[in-house]
Amino acid sequence: MSWALLLAAAALSDAQAGQIVSGCATHAQAKRQSHAIAVVDAGGRLLAFRRMDGNAYGIGDFARAKAEASAAWRAKTSQLATGAAQTPGFAAAPAVVTVAGGAPVYAADGAFVGAVGVSGEAPADDEACALAGIAAAGLLAARPQP
Repeated sequence: MSWALLLAAAALSDAQAGQIVSGCATHAQAKRQSHAIAVVDAGGRLLAFRRMDGNAYGIGDFARAKAEASAAWRAKTSQLATGAAQTPGFAAAPAVVTVAGGAPVYAADGAFVGAVGVSGEAPADDEACALAGIAAAGLLAARPQP
């Protein structure tokens, strides 16, 4: 298999990124919440973004930072917080965000395809929104176990 085909098979599409944003926004609206939502590809490059009404631009920047951290470490930012608490110096490592709201995105076959970051509400609500968006796109927030 060529590298081009391999990379194409493991890419998060524009449509999937939009479904993540839409699913998260629907979740937020049902809870009367307002978030900024950023979706990045496996390399941390922005694919989709939405800042819902009432959020300052800094909220959007934080959502993107959470997405980039989850892409860099392939972990939820809530897990990075646990790692930072257990490992001296980890919080200062590159691309570490220790506030919940970022989550990796995996395809059904276990391929890592990107990440989503959400900010604007309490960290637990940000993470719940991210997970709802991933599920709405038919994707996973953790690599499936064999």
